[in-house]
Amino acid sequence: MDIALAALALPPALAVGSFANVVAARVPLRRSVNTPRSSCGSCGTEIMARDNIPVVSWFLLRGHCRSCGARISPLYPAVEASTAALVVACVLAFGATAYAALASFFVVVLVTLTAADLRYRLVPNRIVIPAAVIVLLARTAIDPSPEWLLSALAASGFLLLAALAYPKGLGMGDVKLALLLGAMLGVEVSVGLMVGFLAALVPSISLLVRHGSRARKMAIPFVPFLAFGAVVALFAGEALLDWYLGLTG
Repeated sequence: MDIALAALALPPALAVGSFANVVAARVPLRRSVNTPRSSCGSCGTEIMARDNIPVVSWFLLRGHCRSCGARISPLYPAVEASTAALVVACVLAFGATAYAALASFFVVVLVTLTAADLRYRLVPNRIVIPAAVIVLLARTAIDPSPEWLLSALAASGFLLLAALAYPKGLGMGDVKLALLLGAMLGVEVSVGLMVGFLAALVPSISLLVRHGSRARKMAIPFVPFLAFGAVVALFAGEALLDWYLGLTG
């Protein structure tokens, strides 16, 4: 049944991924997500319906505008495909439940914030703060407990201290994102943060090896790594936390 439900969720999830692209591209610039209709960023030609099919159109057009031939960023199909894959994974993992719906909302927000950070190197308040409030209220309604609020405050406070200690490495947007992560993941947010920080070490070390001391002045978008850690914690956080506590206990 969950597989059939996941198959039914795929088309709307792709459509949501397409909308996530619009939100990530426009909200940081304080533009409306409703108007005008999507158009080529180079020639301004409005995108036709047949060229606006999630994922498929990008491949059919070979990543270029039909009108002017300008390159279309692969970020667009990546956002659509990632959104669809994560929503389907939520349905498969959590079934037809309120928690699955909340988890789907959570991953869609993560993908949107990741795309915004990759584009503009910022975490829009108009996305992350309302999302954190919605998730906190919904999580508490589904499973009443102070854990979600306390975890949100603890995760945000931890990143705040890190940002104050190393402002070039972390920004206040990351601190606000931690509120969202803690509200959704509870105590398992510790797993998400740990995985996120470890994942961020890979490009950091690569830059250090390649550029030496100059790498300290090179910033990398951190939201994608926090989002990755959060996804790992969402699906496997409990198992990983139990494994870790078993090692240390």
